[in-house]
Amino acid sequence: MTINNIIENNHISKYRLAKNSGIPYMTINDICSGKANLADCNAKTIYKLSKELGVSMEELLEPYMLPRPAFELFKSNVCHKLKSLGDIQFLIDTIESEDIITYYNRSWYPECLYLLAMVDYISRENDVPLCEEYNQYRKLKLNDIIYPSSILTAAAVSKNDNIKEKALKNAIPEFMRFNIVESEVRNVN
Repeated sequence: MTINNIIENNHISKYRLAKNSGIPYMTINDICSGKANLADCNAKTIYKLSKELGVSMEELLEPYMLPRPAFELFKSNVCHKLKSLGDIQFLIDTIESEDIITYYNRSWYPECLYLLAMVDYISRENDVPLCEEYNQYRKLKLNDIIYPSSILTAAAVSKNDNIKEKALKNAIPEFMRFNIVESEVRNVN
């Protein structure tokens, strides 16, 4: 969970956190806005924050220490996992791992929604009921449409936006629900 999630869950304002912890408000504001990386703060600041927020220093730092792969690489890894595990085992592993919730809590919304779209698509393809645990996330939608880099490159090189329109028409509905254009998840090398 990011510091913003922890602050929200504790129902505390950044101002109150600053007052209670003795950390300058601007420092907290910079950390929360992403202007300053929590992982780059000194141990004293991290200690004060963790103590005031009631979480361990490790829990506070964890989302900032994990590298976030490029979205295209993430998608490729998910598709390769599907191919290697098969549909049903992929569903089981993904639901048991709680990765969808983890990505959401890290504010990795494209990854969260891509993985949920994949779960919903594979469920539909195999006539498996949807996992109701994710209903709250199914109401979400990315602000901007995310196209595959290959579509964006082809459209830019050819200077033809019809390529993007065609991709939209051919997109899998479970992905389009979240503004993610995806038409092929099984044909990976």
